[in-house]
Amino acid sequence: MTEPGGRAEFDVPDALVGERIDRAVSMLTELSRRVVHELIADGSVLLNGEVPAKPSIKVELGSTIELELPETEGGPQADPGVELNVVHEDEHVVVIDKSPDLVIHPGAGVTTGTLVNGLLARYPDVEGIGDDPTRPGIVHRLDKGTSGLLMVARTVTAYESLTGQLADRTVMRRYVALVDGEVTSTEGLIDGPLGRSPRDATRQAVVIGGREARTRYEVLERLGEFTLLHCRLETGRTHQIRAHLEAIGHAVAGDSRYGSLSGDALGLKRPFLHAETLGFVHPATDELLVFASDLADDLVQALDRVRTALASGVADESGDD
Repeated sequence: MTEPGGRAEFDVPDALVGERIDRAVSMLTELSRRVVHELIADGSVLLNGEVPAKPSIKVELGSTIELELPETEGGPQADPGVELNVVHEDEHVVVIDKSPDLVIHPGAGVTTGTLVNGLLARYPDVEGIGDDPTRPGIVHRLDKGTSGLLMVARTVTAYESLTGQLADRTVMRRYVALVDGEVTSTEGLIDGPLGRSPRDATRQAVVIGGREARTRYEVLERLGEFTLLHCRLETGRTHQIRAHLEAIGHAVAGDSRYGSLSGDALGLKRPFLHAETLGFVHPATDELLVFASDLADDLVQALDRVRTALASGVADESGDD
């Protein structure tokens, strides 16, 4: 058994030639397949120096596997030091306004300090709720760099109701995004299947054979070299909004992972993406609940920079002879 933490390197032995990379890593490290899949998705596993395109890639004789080992594979622990901005709580469901630097759940290289660790400290009854013991109560996720609203189930019944509403596409999820370039259509639908990018296994892309993904958008404001959008999810795929907007040539401002070069100019350390509105039917009362979240301070400041620069440019042009 390998020691937790640090980096490990293996030469593929004869006995594992022809095995899938996820199975080979699991057998070499004694980590579960679930954890290995997370490591591969996070880019923490290298096969001959490259991130494998998918967990089913076969290993060959003479291949080398390198990986960052997680600190522990145990279940998440309560961490009362995690600050949670709770906007609604009752015995069935909790709504959190997530800060952009907060990771949702423990994963490769991250064992504490996550939203899940904070939930277990504040709501110990969420333990065991849901299909994945490492993500108790989590109904849907937001990327680490995305701020805004998400819902958490405190009972099995609530979890089944909320995940069912997501599957039926009745949950209202609306985001604010500032994107590079001028979006000429006032509104539109991006309907493109998403899967692992063939060029970078840590990114999503519109690919043949990907999972169905649909994002609607509406222009809120055109700001010269940028456009402010409302985006509404009809499906919930990993990096969906970011990958879809890149696919139509309008990467989320500050999202260097998906091609944006505007982060430094706007003072952004993350993508300009905020989960502004969340609406769902309460799993016990059948009441429609709708919550709204104000833009995080760093996004407000970036937007101010864009508007100030635009106003300055307009003023300069009006002063020309």
